[in-house]
Amino acid sequence: MVSDWYRKLKFASFTKNGRPSVGVISEDGERIAVYDLPENEASRGVAALIERDTMPAVLEEVSVSSVALTAPIPRPARNIFCVGKNYFEHAHEFSKSGFDSSAAAGAVPKNPIIFSKVPETVIAAGDDIRIDPEVSEAVDYEAELAVIIGKGGRGIAPENALDHVWGYTIVNDITARDLQGRYSQWLIGKSQDTFCPMGPYAVTRDEIDIADTAIRCFVNDELRQESNTGLLIFDVPTIIATISAGVTLQPGDVIATGTPAGVGIGFDPPRYLKDGDAVRVEIDGIGTLTNRCVSNHARQAKAAAG
Repeated sequence: MVSDWYRKLKFASFTKNGRPSVGVISEDGERIAVYDLPENEASRGVAALIERDTMPAVLEEVSVSSVALTAPIPRPARNIFCVGKNYFEHAHEFSKSGFDSSAAAGAVPKNPIIFSKVPETVIAAGDDIRIDPEVSEAVDYEAELAVIIGKGGRGIAPENALDHVWGYTIVNDITARDLQGRYSQWLIGKSQDTFCPMGPYAVTRDEIDIADTAIRCFVNDELRQESNTGLLIFDVPTIIATISAGVTLQPGDVIATGTPAGVGIGFDPPRYLKDGDAVRVEIDGIGTLTNRCVSNHARQAKAAAG
């Protein structure tokens, strides 16, 4: 008999025997209750749950170790919205870096800086972040809380904005700093293949308090970033209101809310990611997102060795 722990609201997208599935994680993190969803719906990840009035029936319970986790939304329907320089200390460290094309307007932005990453950047927890030295020699990490939109809309007022949120997940906004500085727009530096690790889980909006949730990032177990989502310069309602003022938000849209201080570019000299580095992002109440960096040279050598 399937137990009732699946009423807890931490969701996972995964494949089992090659088939995409969506389920809910047990409190101990060891089991998944698998929802009864057609394959074409399950391939959308947790986006398949957003517009449903009721949760699907549960087919079975399986162990987390028996499945391959994918990103909560494995392939967003359109670009991921992102917010730049949204923690005070990070705004100052980035403004001093020489790679900030917005620095002329001041270190701390007067309005949210919005950019995007293409959907194909998304990878799952455990997947490799690919570093190509022929393209960039300045690849950086950025731990971020991401918002998943549940109810679309245009011209959303800040006081109503959280009603449009379905839930939250973790993203690592990997960035090629040299490309970011080279071009006036940030799309290329932010949208390299594999530059948006996401997951491992998504939680519904009532599961965490975004006014007081800890966020941390480690590189090879060294703590690099440590902050709290309550320290955002522009909070989630302001971000949603800003984007939706002229852009109609859609269910399943993902918004990365910005990264705190401690990124690689903030060190002197900078501490960029390199082959073999493990990057771990933790957000309390959601989980831990871990990915390893692998250079193209290392991938090619491994392939040549058979």
